[in-house]
Amino acid sequence: MIEVVLFGLTSFGVGLSGALVPGPMLTVTISDSIKKGFIAGPLVILGHFIAEIAVIIAVLAGLDWVIGSQTSSIFIGTLGGAVLISMGYDIFKSKENLSDILSGENKTKTHGSVLGGIITSFSNPYFFIWWASIGYAFMYKGLELAGILGLLGFLIGHWCADLSWYSLISLFSSQGTKIMKDSTYKLVMNACGVFLIILGMYFITGVLRII
Repeated sequence: MIEVVLFGLTSFGVGLSGALVPGPMLTVTISDSIKKGFIAGPLVILGHFIAEIAVIIAVLAGLDWVIGSQTSSIFIGTLGGAVLISMGYDIFKSKENLSDILSGENKTKTHGSVLGGIITSFSNPYFFIWWASIGYAFMYKGLELAGILGLLGFLIGHWCADLSWYSLISLFSSQGTKIMKDSTYKLVMNACGVFLIILGMYFITGVLRII
């Protein structure tokens, strides 16, 4: 049992190192937390968990070779890049004001954050690369160590890392609305939009280098 606990702690550390890397999910967490409050972070991560469960099922079903293939990298990089550019453009062009959000005049549905977590996960080629390499290795190490219990140790450690980090980001982002002005809000949202556009272009140019 102690081995499973230590394995879970190791998985937490590895998961945290991945969560700390800036990416599209971080940008969506910040922008949604400003609009919807702290709850946005855990909801984005819920969407991310749903995406990861789908990938885990695929890996256990023997489809890990598909996830890590060059064809998949080209498809995911192209489609994912286009989706991120579209999301970034929508955020950048939004005419939504912080004062309207805080007053409740322009309410945003919270379930959109779950969808945002799913989309930003599936649109990120590195998400699949991670699961086809590091995630794959840890999954089977856990199964080898203690069967299903070892796999659960890995997943709990990994998911706790994501949830703790993005909840912290969401907390700080949502608290910023207390001192943020409309002009500052617009600046932050523009930065988030531009970042997603640049990231999407980076993914697409990565595909061009492959082909």
